[in-house]
Amino acid sequence: MSTPVLVDLRSDTVTRPTLAMREAMARADVGDDVYGEDPTVKQLESRLAQAFGFEKGMFVPSGTQSNLCALLAHCQRGDEYLVGMEAHTYKYEAGGAAVLGSIQPQPIANAEDGSLPLAALVKAVKPDDVHFARTRLLTLENTWHGRVLDPEYVSAATSWARAQGLATHLDGARIFNAAVASGQTPAALAEGFDTVSICLSKGLGAPVGSVLVGPAQVIACARRWRKMLGGGMRQSGVLAAGALHALDHHVDRLAEDHARAARLAKGLGRARAIEVRACHTNMVFIDVPLARLDALRRHLEAAGIRASIGYLPSVRLVTHLDIDDDAIERSIEVFARFDA
Repeated sequence: MSTPVLVDLRSDTVTRPTLAMREAMARADVGDDVYGEDPTVKQLESRLAQAFGFEKGMFVPSGTQSNLCALLAHCQRGDEYLVGMEAHTYKYEAGGAAVLGSIQPQPIANAEDGSLPLAALVKAVKPDDVHFARTRLLTLENTWHGRVLDPEYVSAATSWARAQGLATHLDGARIFNAAVASGQTPAALAEGFDTVSICLSKGLGAPVGSVLVGPAQVIACARRWRKMLGGGMRQSGVLAAGALHALDHHVDRLAEDHARAARLAKGLGRARAIEVRACHTNMVFIDVPLARLDALRRHLEAAGIRASIGYLPSVRLVTHLDIDDDAIERSIEVFARFDA
């Protein structure tokens, strides 16, 4: 008989809707969103577009689809986008831009803070020549592995992109974590970008969905791509209602996730078989000798703890809505017993 999972630190995507969120979803006023008739979806799209300083928004099932719709709206076949080698839009979205859009990624090594160095960006832009893909778009990510991008860097990078005639897209899968950690408004974090993808099913705890925000013309193009990609949903106000509840009740509480991540990192620092490499917002990264990873996985599973082992070069632990103080203390105690 398997040990029940007591603590799931794999990702903030594993959150389950709260009872209050489920009740809000059950009460949702709905219509056919493909016809543009779902009032709850329209409310969500409008709310986030206004909050981030844009004209329009588009609700989609996932952040991957949101990013892909943005790339397809900004680029044509034979174009390329500048992207971090460790960015989600390059490394963890199944190559969708290349496979489905014939858009070439130009990966650039991320700096330790998640930025793409301006000198590297300058070198990556292709000349207007038939031999090269056409450089059309700069994409950044905030947060990146839990790190909040330096606002001065973002301003410099987006200003440089505009000067080159490039569009800009922000993968804001955890943009509200960045807002809470930095004290900046969503609109300030979005400044300089043409489009922003906002995920609602991570730290905010909604069960499904992202919203792509941007200018009306770009979102209209992205909406066509959404239909082609199978992302047109019908009475999706049931899902949008969960997202609206999250915006009302789960944004400020992200600070609790950040505090618990810091507490977890401090506690794990006392475990002799583990090296805490980094702690940013709601993510803790630890290093364990490669030969001991399987042993750590078995040790955690036996104690009912899940972690992302083998998914990234180091072990990632993520705090979220379903991780309380007791879960943090239990995790520290279980990790401390590893190789004790």
